[in-house]
Amino acid sequence: MTLTRDETSTVPFLDPVAWSGRIHIDGEWVVGGGGTRPVIEPATGEILGEIGLASVADVTRAAASAAAAQKAWGATPHPARAAVLRRAAALMEQHADEIMDWNIREVGCVPALAGFALHVGAAECYEASALPSHPLGQLLSSEEARLSLAQRVPAGVVGVISPFNVPIILGIRAVAPALALGNAVLLKPDPRTAVTGGVMMARIFEEAGLPAGVLQLVTGGGDVGEAMVSDPHVRVIAFTGSTRAGKAVGELAGRHLTRAHLELGGNSAFIVLDDADVDKAVNLATWGAFLHQGQICMTIGRHLVHESLYEEYVTKLAAKADAMAVGNPATEHVHLGPIIDENQRDNVHRLVTESIAAGAELRAGGTFDGLYYRPTVLAGIPLDAPAFCEETFGPVASVVSFASDDDAVSIATSSDYGLSLGIVTADAMRGLELAQRIPTGIVHINDQTVNDEANTPFGGTGMSGTGGRVGGAEANIDAFTETRWITMRRTPGTYPF
Repeated sequence: MTLTRDETSTVPFLDPVAWSGRIHIDGEWVVGGGGTRPVIEPATGEILGEIGLASVADVTRAAASAAAAQKAWGATPHPARAAVLRRAAALMEQHADEIMDWNIREVGCVPALAGFALHVGAAECYEASALPSHPLGQLLSSEEARLSLAQRVPAGVVGVISPFNVPIILGIRAVAPALALGNAVLLKPDPRTAVTGGVMMARIFEEAGLPAGVLQLVTGGGDVGEAMVSDPHVRVIAFTGSTRAGKAVGELAGRHLTRAHLELGGNSAFIVLDDADVDKAVNLATWGAFLHQGQICMTIGRHLVHESLYEEYVTKLAAKADAMAVGNPATEHVHLGPIIDENQRDNVHRLVTESIAAGAELRAGGTFDGLYYRPTVLAGIPLDAPAFCEETFGPVASVVSFASDDDAVSIATSSDYGLSLGIVTADAMRGLELAQRIPTGIVHINDQTVNDEANTPFGGTGMSGTGGRVGGAEANIDAFTETRWITMRRTPGTYPF
């Protein structure tokens, strides 16, 4: 896909004049009841703009408005709904340079990741545009003289809560299919990245011709998220974020009988078998461990290397880490940008220092300058050390050795997380057989753990969430519709009463 700049427009597509200090309710950019928040560039601390914040009362108003707008949208003929999704995708491509610039500066990601996010974001809309015409039912057998059908109908109002790290992909992958299937959406992006995670999507669908009220932007904190999950108009919650927060969302949703799809944290294993090419494995590992400063749920957290290759692997991975450039991705050619904020940086450093105190050997990194954290390699880390057991969400590679395939399986399955798995081997079938013994939602043989495509189911097991609830027609239809049983008789039936 080629992403091109729109050379005809003189007014920025994301012109702050329209959205600065505002939220988006019922088709209008309005002042929210939660005040405002600066948009801060993590690389420099510069204020890029100001977003509006919603209040609990705003959520109540937005949910009622969305429920009213959804009725007409759900009844809209499928070609018209599909056309809106296609126009949204084309608008993302048309304004790619501007959106990428915001994404690089607001999120702190390198241009390669910003471009990938736009590519996947547009692909999600194109993929979703096929959903309105997808078969949405089944003809069922019946023991009675009647026609028996199972019909998929829109769930109603879908609440989407997305995180800071890859806000374009992690928002649009729920927003696009939910809209395509006839639902209205309340979108609550992380306030730290609300321009690319929220404002951009509201503007895209506004320009694509989505009717007023069908997509509402209610940026805010935990109180706004709680109000969204609790609101009786919201029938489905699509949450992406930490396992801790996801548990709270799931518990609250359960109390209100709201369906919750939870895409949570990870601590993915990367297994290098004894027949692997070390240089190729290290190349994969460098990308999988350090891309976007490790702030990706699929990041390789645990490197399991056969004992015969272990020292060579650690030495080469540490050399790669030491050679990587860390800096401002908006102005420099770098491999890593900044950690999103000080709290996240401090948590990463805590996990590193506590693991060194527990016996891990620091082979690279372990230092920071402001929000710039050096890519870090911890060798010989104890299996109970914090950086090995917990999701660091930072550029930290924890490496251990194993003696046999059984040993590798034992270490890989010791984690409560089960999101992604990578295995490197000269025998792909051996890798697949090994993968069958390690429960995860995603497996990549001879690849690293960070992969994403719009047409594939995405999700994890255990503490990584409730399974593949987004991606691909079947998963999206399951996630954002309800099943209705319908029967029809030629004449009314008779009963013995």
